[in-house]
Amino acid sequence: MSLLLPDSGLLFWMFLSFGIVFVVLAKYGFPVIVKMVEGRKTYIDQSLEVAREANAQLSKLKEEGEALVVAANKEQGRILKEAMQERDKIIHEARRQAEVAAQKELDEVKRQIQIEKDEAIRDIRRQVAVLSVDIAEKVIRKNLNKKDEQMEMIDRMLDEVLNKN
Repeated sequence: MSLLLPDSGLLFWMFLSFGIVFVVLAKYGFPVIVKMVEGRKTYIDQSLEVAREANAQLSKLKEEGEALVVAANKEQGRILKEAMQERDKIIHEARRQAEVAAQKELDEVKRQIQIEKDEAIRDIRRQVAVLSVDIAEKVIRKNLNKKDEQMEMIDRMLDEVLNKN
């Protein structure tokens, strides 16, 4: 049993040391440790809350970004449609102006052709008249060699001219 006593003393002192350390820790250490753990827990909770808010804001920004992209696509489509309409309008106007210009040119060419045609007809009539007079002169000279025949022809022509008027 003597072995039990020294062990019992050791055991006693161990319990007493443990009790003192426990009381000191309970009075001074545990509150600090608990306070640090609670502070860390609070910091983690706050960090999680901030992360949730940041995640929500990120989701909101993502939705707004997608909405902006959709709006930009719609605006781009509208602008392209307006540009195509404007292009078609310009092309139509250019064609109309080209048709008007072509019609004016065609009318001018037709007028010029008509003027040249009328002038050519007048020239041909003059030439025909000159040729007719030349031929008539030659025929009359040949047929009217005698003075009596010439006089008779002049009288007949005068009668015809006077009767027509």
